Amino acid sequence: MTKPAGRVTLPSEEGFVEETKAMMERWGADAIRDSDGTALDAEIKALDAKIYTAYFPTRGHNEFIEEHMEECPQIYLLSDFTMARAEELVIDLLQSYYNEQLDVDYIHDPKTYWQVTDRTTGELVPEQDWKVQREGNKVVIQHTTLWHEYSVSFLAYIKWDPVQMYNHITNDWGDKPHEIPFDVKQPHTNAFIYDTMKQWLQDNPEVDVVRFTTFFYQFSLVFNQYGKEKFVDWFGYGASVSVAMMEDFRKEKGYALTAEDFVDQGYYNSSFRVPTKTYLEYVDFVSRFVSVETKKLVDLVHESKKEAIMFLGDQWIGVEPYGPYFASIGLDAVVGSVGDGTTLRMISDIPHVKYTEGRFLPYFFPDVFFEGNDPVVEAKENWLTARRAILRKPIDRMGYGGYLSLAYKFPEFVDYVEKITDEFRDIHDHIQQTKPYTGMKVAVLNCWGALRTWQAFTVAHSLYSKQAYSYYGILESLSGMSVDVEFISFGDVLENGIDPSIDVIINAGDVNTAFSGGEVWKNARLIELLREWVYSGGGLIGVGEPTAVSHQGRYFQLADCFGVDKETGFSLSTDKYFTGQTDGHFITEGMTKYNFGESMKNVYALHGGVDILEYSGGEIHLSANQAGEGRAVYIAGLPYSPENSRLLMRSLYYAAGKEAELHTWYADNPYCEVHAYPGSGMYAVVNNSHEVQSTAVYDGQGNTSSVELEAGGILWQPIREGKLR
Repeated sequence: MTKPAGRVTLPSEEGFVEETKAMMERWGADAIRDSDGTALDAEIKALDAKIYTAYFPTRGHNEFIEEHMEECPQIYLLSDFTMARAEELVIDLLQSYYNEQLDVDYIHDPKTYWQVTDRTTGELVPEQDWKVQREGNKVVIQHTTLWHEYSVSFLAYIKWDPVQMYNHITNDWGDKPHEIPFDVKQPHTNAFIYDTMKQWLQDNPEVDVVRFTTFFYQFSLVFNQYGKEKFVDWFGYGASVSVAMMEDFRKEKGYALTAEDFVDQGYYNSSFRVPTKTYLEYVDFVSRFVSVETKKLVDLVHESKKEAIMFLGDQWIGVEPYGPYFASIGLDAVVGSVGDGTTLRMISDIPHVKYTEGRFLPYFFPDVFFEGNDPVVEAKENWLTARRAILRKPIDRMGYGGYLSLAYKFPEFVDYVEKITDEFRDIHDHIQQTKPYTGMKVAVLNCWGALRTWQAFTVAHSLYSKQAYSYYGILESLSGMSVDVEFISFGDVLENGIDPSIDVIINAGDVNTAFSGGEVWKNARLIELLREWVYSGGGLIGVGEPTAVSHQGRYFQLADCFGVDKETGFSLSTDKYFTGQTDGHFITEGMTKYNFGESMKNVYALHGGVDILEYSGGEIHLSANQAGEGRAVYIAGLPYSPENSRLLMRSLYYAAGKEAELHTWYADNPYCEVHAYPGSGMYAVVNNSHEVQSTAVYDGQGNTSSVELEAGGILWQPIREGKLR
């Protein structure tokens, strides 16, 4: 009997033909790819598989860019804050940056494009009071105010591709040249990129799929003087800056961008910052430009009868998969790195492509595949967290990246990947492209809305952050939950109202972040719309500091809905009497183990009608409140765990007034979940843990059964005939 095959992409490398054949058989791979640092030889390209070849439009041609170094990408950087202790102050621009990555831009007039700022007052230093010393990359400031801090916002050229630099350091590529990036906005580069692409397509007829890694502008990744990451923002548009881009923006918009628009006091427009109108217009401007230039490359690929796919990473800035211009590009597919359920949904929900593909972890690099380490541990965790999301909205393909020769040395890892590739195909065979049962529609409300679908609370791609994990857990929980999820912005609500198909709105985050909302909650019209919706029967869930801004005696601007507010120190003289905990509530029924992560201090009840579900240390961490015909739930924090995911699920059903529908395709063990596919006549019971689990299972007709599942197990069953609830 022939082993099932398909839906799997295998990395390979030169001189590894027989081993590649064996791995193709074991994992059922029908496509082969190269990776950054590897190449496929003719024998591998001749194998019976689709050939993916990574293509880097803006790096890997030092012979070209060394003749046009003024066409390297640019970035605005901020010097260290430096305190004045005399009337003259000297600031070293690159003191805390990696000299091998950056060069200060002296081609364009610093007096036109730089800014020197008194950071104690926020005022700009007059141009006549500072001068540039090119030798040593210094700025000298005259007539300073003693004990004030100053900074310089300056333009720099990126002379070493940040991702190649990262891989260079990680894999000890000591002999490899530093690849110099170049900017598609510049005239020589623009012509070179398209001429080179045309020639490459002619020279590589055996390639079936061009895997763009990615296109033009790198997400913000800057290294410090020690060669370590100084700051990384997976959404950062800082490296898309150039004088040419800014001048075109000025001509179209009628106003000039400044250095401060990009350095943003040193926050660099992190996605946690409430975006300014200027920054949103710049993101849109760059995205429109990138979509036009990207389409040219994609059209060339299609003319060569090949597929064009992009990797959602590296130079992905401007190619916003949930943005307004993505459909116009015409890509065949998107592939992205799968770190968990949230990042899988970020890939699998992308519209306007023929298929999506996930690159699973671990990456076959020596930082994981070394003697004494067990890569199976990471592979298991990666698969179980991603599988929850696959069962809700599957990617079409899966694969890996890196050096196959490293993974080949770990037979237990090879065995485990064989198991999960078979399971991945089995999931597709059972789902048959049908939509899973969904209990309700949930909207996540923040400043970014749909543009950052499944991307809220992310610092760097699926990496942990202490300040954000209490919120990221919301997305991770939702990624595998039996609910439809959409992301809406405050602007959407103000312009269009609230879609009546939405059952529950979630607002979460720390005060003054883009995710909580900040000053937008002073907009009376926003408050009116949300209050009317809740009091008319809508569900509202707030996590952390929802609707928070200090205004008119309230901190939570929808405190009336939540029934709770936060003490900020201004009303300590006002007693808080309501502390009695409610027993036997629907939300906490059967729940004994949950946590609130970094939590939130000093939240208190406004009246005795609030159901206080967790009260400790003199503060509320979990509560529910009836507001007119609607309901609101407050949670102090929600890092991901199976128990917290269940807590959120019960909160959603309570807020929506759908308690009676919870036990529809439901497992009472929080480590297990049920996913039903009425269209294919099948349902799955899954164990999301690394231990054996038993659970009662409720089907769509209210019938119950008991199931025991092995560690990480999945059980498929036919749906009984009869009318589903």
